[in-house]
Amino acid sequence: MFVKTYGCQMNVYDSARMVDVMAPTGYAEVDTPEEADIVILNTCHIREKAAEKVYSELGRLRDLKKEKSGRGESLVIGVAGCVAQAEGEEMRRRAPAVDLVLGPQTYHRLPEYVARLANGGPGIVETEFPAEDKFESLPVPDRRKTLARGATAFLTIQEGCDKFCTFCVVPYTRGAEFSRPVARILDEAKALADAGVREITLLGQNVNAYHGEDVKGGAATLGALIRDLAAVDGIERIRYTTSHPRDMDEDLIAAHAEVPELMPYLHLPVQSGSDRILEAMNRRHDAESYLRLIERIRAARPDIAMSSDFIVGFPGETDRDFEATLDLVRTVGYAQAYSFKYSPRPGTPAATEEDQLPEEVKSERLQRLQALLGEQQVAFNEACAGRIMPVLFDRRGKGERQLVGRSPWLQSVHVEDAPENLFGNIVEVEIEEGYRNSLRGRLRAAEAVVA
Repeated sequence: MFVKTYGCQMNVYDSARMVDVMAPTGYAEVDTPEEADIVILNTCHIREKAAEKVYSELGRLRDLKKEKSGRGESLVIGVAGCVAQAEGEEMRRRAPAVDLVLGPQTYHRLPEYVARLANGGPGIVETEFPAEDKFESLPVPDRRKTLARGATAFLTIQEGCDKFCTFCVVPYTRGAEFSRPVARILDEAKALADAGVREITLLGQNVNAYHGEDVKGGAATLGALIRDLAAVDGIERIRYTTSHPRDMDEDLIAAHAEVPELMPYLHLPVQSGSDRILEAMNRRHDAESYLRLIERIRAARPDIAMSSDFIVGFPGETDRDFEATLDLVRTVGYAQAYSFKYSPRPGTPAATEEDQLPEEVKSERLQRLQALLGEQQVAFNEACAGRIMPVLFDRRGKGERQLVGRSPWLQSVHVEDAPENLFGNIVEVEIEEGYRNSLRGRLRAAEAVVA
């Protein structure tokens, strides 16, 4: 079984769970489509031309399917995720080689669908939002596979969104907000910790809107869940993404001050610095309330690094609106940020607006914004030189005896001459130099593994 993942961290999590759910039926993950009996494209609809990229890949898989058929071999081609949800039956019409189209809420049924196909059943399109909780049907993460994936892991706690920003397809492809019960999340976190995971990133389309059932039958906040997870033996670092400013409550802000395991890094998308554009986006906050929120967060955790998302060239955006975005960026000072040109998504209200901006205007504005954000990111990383920070080594570098880890602020830290036994451990590193996208450091003492 081969799974190709597009897009967000939630898709990375979903892809891993697809592999887990198929494991009891005898399927193992392979490295290339050529080795596979099943190929799944787990798709994302956020980026521009997402569907076209998927259809292009399907053309290559169609040819592979023909080759395998000529050798007497079979290949099941499946498309999962948000493009599958949006395209539905149209995907099988345009790409008849596709056997299976399933939305992000139905991949727990994958073994059933594959069995039906193996028994000669027709192609399957399943893009409904089922009443049952898909997470209840998923197996406990496989310990061996979790060990192989390393010391960090994603953990989905919430799906869907009720905000209906006018540029976004998520409410249509992922459905309404749903939060997993606290007990189920804790069980999965304990299984991850047992397999050697030291850092978990909690995922949700609108993760700080989390309101899962707690042990008393009430609704837990994200802050309360983080406190519970911090008590899980072996979990030493906690992160979460992606948040909405409207759901950043005082309990969650307090958790940043009071829970040492919660890392000092927060991705809090603002999208624009113009109140007029924010209203057109249906963001339900303005620039001033966002800035005041940043002040409260920094008061609680002064060393926190801020990240954000920006969309430039939204329909009707004027030069004045764009300058307001630049002003907000200068005021906040980001350690990292993601910025994109607006591109229409079919079915969203903004896609039908008449005052779409020319591509050259959007490109010029994006270039200016990214230059400013890049300056801030470089300044933040360069300011780390000379500091000593705990680094979780979670992957191997390109060079011999090179390990790469994560700082508390989510920076990649490269260390030479690092003993292999440090992999998966948190070690004190002295930072020697900061670059745009990473830091370089040296070990202070190889045996200084810190909690």
